[in-house]
Amino acid sequence: MPDLKCFDKLTGYMNGIYIALMLAETQVKDTNVMTQLDLKKINLLMVEDNEADVFLTREILSETEHIPYQVSAVNDGFEALSYLQRRNGYKNAPQPDLILLDLNLPRMHGFDFLARIKAEPKLRMIPICILTTSETKEDMEKAKELRADCYLVKPMNLQEFEETFAGIF
Repeated sequence: MPDLKCFDKLTGYMNGIYIALMLAETQVKDTNVMTQLDLKKINLLMVEDNEADVFLTREILSETEHIPYQVSAVNDGFEALSYLQRRNGYKNAPQPDLILLDLNLPRMHGFDFLARIKAEPKLRMIPICILTTSETKEDMEKAKELRADCYLVKPMNLQEFEETFAGIF
């Protein structure tokens, strides 16, 4: 897999989302060239307690024509662990190609979830992109230390969120 870590290379939220999606695409295929014949649906898992962010992400990705996405969403780290371990109603859940992880979650903080996933041999290879409102240097450094693949700061208003995603595709 190519080195697509967006730490230290991120020039903006839009570019970061694009890089995160490229991480997912390279997990699906061994090459960087994708054609209509070998296209596979990209499975994204959003660990996000804000329903508006989940809704917007689904809507924007549903409008992409060149790469199909399936977005699954859970509200917190405990539910995400159940999803990934196929427990508690997630027996047939698809293995995600990319996890979009909020930090400020109920019951289990995003960093605790990140540390647990990166400690699991069967799960540590799934790229994890932090998608949060926190712009603190401490959070960015901790995410990097815990081996997050990407750190993106969410736009603060609906219009910026929509424009950011729309500009990618």
